[in-house]
Amino acid sequence: MTDDTRKAGGPDRESGEVLFYEPGGSWWVILIGPVLVGAVLALEIFSPGPVHWPVLIVFLVLLVGFSLVQVSAARRHVSVELTETTLRQGAVTTDLADIEKIFPPNNSPTPEDWESAPALGELHGVPRRRKGVGVRLKSGKLAQAWARDVARFRSELTQAHTAVRMGLGPSRRTESGKNPDSGKGSEPEKGQDTAE
Repeated sequence: MTDDTRKAGGPDRESGEVLFYEPGGSWWVILIGPVLVGAVLALEIFSPGPVHWPVLIVFLVLLVGFSLVQVSAARRHVSVELTETTLRQGAVTTDLADIEKIFPPNNSPTPEDWESAPALGELHGVPRRRKGVGVRLKSGKLAQAWARDVARFRSELTQAHTAVRMGLGPSRRTESGKNPDSGKGSEPEKGQDTAE
């Protein structure tokens, strides 16, 4: 962990609205074990011979247990959350203000330097089935932010990063979800430039 990042669960501060989220793993995977054991149980019930209850129970416990561990780890270490001021990749959160540059996608056959950079977060490389987005941190370090839906992620990350660089803070929302300043400013103030 560098000065540019912090572990998730650190000091809670207003980071704004969630712009992009990927959970990292789906809980439905845990159902695979019971479905398979149920299919084998149905075969044993409708075929001659005894039903092997102890073996089926052991396999059910093992399959559900391994699935729980896998999904929990994926949701902890491979989840992505982009807010208006922070980017969380796994268990590590990076302030968008600590990102100096977001590189455009590489459409040429020649690899860019950022494509061999380590991933943001606690993982060494970009997780499987995810694509990287090259970033340069203010410390000068190259890294890759990553997500499955990389086109949407890149768009949201670029817009949020631009807003942070312009000094725009998180949007303030009321309980109704409306911006409290949305009703104001419908008419320009005296001396306000309205030219686009």
